[in-house]
Amino acid sequence: MRFVIVTGMSGAGKSTALKMLEDMGYFCVDNLPVPLIPKLAELLVVPGSEMNKAALGVDIRSGESFKQLEAVLKELDAAGVQYEILYLESSDNVLIKRYKETRRFHPLSGGSGRVDEGILRERKKLDFLKKKADYLVDTSHMLTRELKKELSKIFVQNKEYKNLYITVLSFGFKYGIPSDADLVFDVRFLPNPYYIEELRPLSGNDRAVREYVMDNDKAGEFLRRLLDMTEFLIPNYIAEGKTQLVIGIGCTGGKHRSVTLANELYEALEKAENYGIRIEHRDIGKDTITKAR
Repeated sequence: MRFVIVTGMSGAGKSTALKMLEDMGYFCVDNLPVPLIPKLAELLVVPGSEMNKAALGVDIRSGESFKQLEAVLKELDAAGVQYEILYLESSDNVLIKRYKETRRFHPLSGGSGRVDEGILRERKKLDFLKKKADYLVDTSHMLTRELKKELSKIFVQNKEYKNLYITVLSFGFKYGIPSDADLVFDVRFLPNPYYIEELRPLSGNDRAVREYVMDNDKAGEFLRRLLDMTEFLIPNYIAEGKTQLVIGIGCTGGKHRSVTLANELYEALEKAENYGIRIEHRDIGKDTITKAR
């Protein structure tokens, strides 16, 4: 029997995660009153039961009964009930943006209606759960399909998961350095395909540009050194409990060199299966838009 408790910050994707687990064959229950959790666990572990996978959504919507959750989990531990905690996290800025887009009030915003104050209160209330979590997934930069891929790794493919999600992000310096980047690398030292007439309208996603950039010995040497450093850093970040790593690679306009090197880095890191990874080209189409104006 696999019993998963899905929890985390409001707006981080718990409802979406439960729907995904249901599609993966899990029997799902959302927002069950906290005092009833031991009874549900008792029913799930009945010998001979056809139900061998279940997920329970628990969050601050439980109201006053949420305060009992820590004691209930200790009760399950004492009874020898095996369960896993999936905790969905997201940055404050992303959560605030999501609330503004949906025009919803945060459950703990109180009379002020301030989302940021609600988020702060919620983090304090959920701190014990976050520390106890078996899987901590940060959805700040995730698309829905990327979250589904990570959940499939954990709960279907049963792969080891280290709670780290990496975003390889290409960008153009003239549009500003990404504010959420943890590591920033400048590849403007490489020859610029922009000055080759036939390459100018293309991007680093096109083979001709990729070959032009990587044909330079300095590009290959840079990639080798970058890989060496990231392969050293990743396990150390994991050991320190970091859940989100954004690696920014920038060139002038974010269309040719940075896109090429970001693709190369992504393809090299993607081979590892114990952390999640995605790629994003922030500014790849901005030159075209700017000129059109």
